Amino acid sequence: MSAPVLTDLAGNGVLTITLNRPEVLNSLDESLTLGLVDAMHEAKTDSAVRAVVITGAGRAFCAGADLNARSWPAVKGVSAGEATAANMERGFNPLVKAVAQSAKPVVTAINGIAAGGGVGLALAGDIAIAAESAKFKLVFGPNLGIIPDMGASWFLPNLVGRARANGLALLGDNLPASDAKTWGLIWDCVPHENLMAAAQSLAGRLADGPTAGLKAVVKAHDRAFSNTLSEQLEYEKDTQRMLFDFPHVSEGIRAFIEKRKPNFRDVS
Repeated sequence: MSAPVLTDLAGNGVLTITLNRPEVLNSLDESLTLGLVDAMHEAKTDSAVRAVVITGAGRAFCAGADLNARSWPAVKGVSAGEATAANMERGFNPLVKAVAQSAKPVVTAINGIAAGGGVGLALAGDIAIAAESAKFKLVFGPNLGIIPDMGASWFLPNLVGRARANGLALLGDNLPASDAKTWGLIWDCVPHENLMAAAQSLAGRLADGPTAGLKAVVKAHDRAFSNTLSEQLEYEKDTQRMLFDFPHVSEGIRAFIEKRKPNFRDVS
């Protein structure tokens, strides 16, 4: 039996994490979900890892939660709702946080359909790139009468606005990758055969950069969703106060003065 999560660390510090349940469109059972959490923990603690790529095996990125009754341990004596909430607290929510709050830059390479919670996982990274054949589909409301989860109810309206988020979530229509790019849901879409090369190239560029500083950029953008301008200016000031004492900033300034490319790998 194949491992539900595959990892491969390249010499340039890019860790590729592959969801490996292609026979069920990489739907999230206990083993895959917790395996992904473990893989993200590896990325956080291994100093050799400087950037992460997350993708799916086969023709799908992720079809969301595996609704098969055997995909998660049965919880006796509680309602279906309580069991679902317990699984979210134990697995799905920690997974989204592990990706979204990763200390290393994360590229999601969406190789096929991202449905249900798979949409949240696809959007949890820092840069999302999709194959032209990929699609996004929110089935929670029209198929099950539940709300989008795994962060999808946060990512969608923040990225594309309330009108488009409601249309996707209430109707459950497919959103092609080309439209997702036009809407600003993802960074880029490329021919399917070029997806992994493009994702690895992006991750390689991030791995060459000042990774702590790059993640600070993402955090600042996330703060902007809820901050006023005055609050954001204060946040910028406080963050720059901290970052300017980091060695990667000193290296960047030296490289600028010396008219050379900075070497962040030896200082961050």
